[in-house]
Amino acid sequence: MTGHRSPRRVVSLVPSLTEAVAACAPELLAGVTDWCSHPAGLDVPRIGGTKNPDVGRVAALAPDLVIANEEENRPQDLEALRAAGLTVLVTEVRTLDQAWGELARVLVAGCGLPRPAWLDAAETAWRELPPPAAERTAVVPVWRRPWMVLGRDTFAGDVLARLGVRNLYADHADRYPRIPLDALNSGAADLVVLPDEPYRFSAEDGPEAFPGLPAALVSGRCLTWYGPSLLQAPAVLAQALAGAR
Repeated sequence: MTGHRSPRRVVSLVPSLTEAVAACAPELLAGVTDWCSHPAGLDVPRIGGTKNPDVGRVAALAPDLVIANEEENRPQDLEALRAAGLTVLVTEVRTLDQAWGELARVLVAGCGLPRPAWLDAAETAWRELPPPAAERTAVVPVWRRPWMVLGRDTFAGDVLARLGVRNLYADHADRYPRIPLDALNSGAADLVVLPDEPYRFSAEDGPEAFPGLPAALVSGRCLTWYGPSLLQAPAVLAQALAGAR
C-alpha cells in the first residue's frame, strides 16, 4: 500500500491481527469481532463474528482499512465490504514463514507503522529453536461432534512440525477433514494434541476419547494465532508437549 495515506481507522476481522495491531497502535482500531479476546479489556466496537460480520456496522464505522484472512473470513462477506466502498486487505497464513511476511504487510505496509520489535523477537525465537530430540506423530483434533482434525497445509501443523510433532493427517486431501473417532484411535499416532480453541478441549473433555494415547493439552492461541503470542509460543507449546500423559 505504498503511496497511500496511512489509515487512521482500522477494522479487524481476525483475532490474531487485532492483537497484533493493538500491540503496536491500539488507537487505530475502530472495530473488531466478537472473538477478538486479546488484549484483555479492549474497548472497541464489536461488529459480529469472523464468519458473520455485520457489514452495515463495519461500513458505518468508516474504516480506512479492513484487515481479514482468507481462511477465517468468508469471501462473500469480504466482497460485500468491498462493494460498500471499503479497502480490504486479505492475508494468507498457512506457515510460520507466511506469518512473518503477512504481519509485516499488515502492520508496516497496511497500517503505516514501524516494524515492531516483538515481531523480530518472535522470528528469532523460532529460528533459534534447537532441533527436536525425536519426532512424534500426532492426531490434532480441532472439533468434536463431529470429530475434525488438522489436515494438510495448516499454520498449526507447521508450528507443531517445528517442535518435532508430525501431523498424522498432514497429507490428507482436506485441510480440516472429518475423521471417525475409531479411525483416529487406530492410526499410527503416538500422541493426541488437544487445543482449547476453536473447540475448548480440556482435561475433562477430550483425553477420555483417546484412551491409548498420551494427551497434550495446549493453548489454542499459542498454536493457531499469528501475532505477539508467537513470542511465547515455542516455550509454552514445548512445555505442554513435554508434559503429555
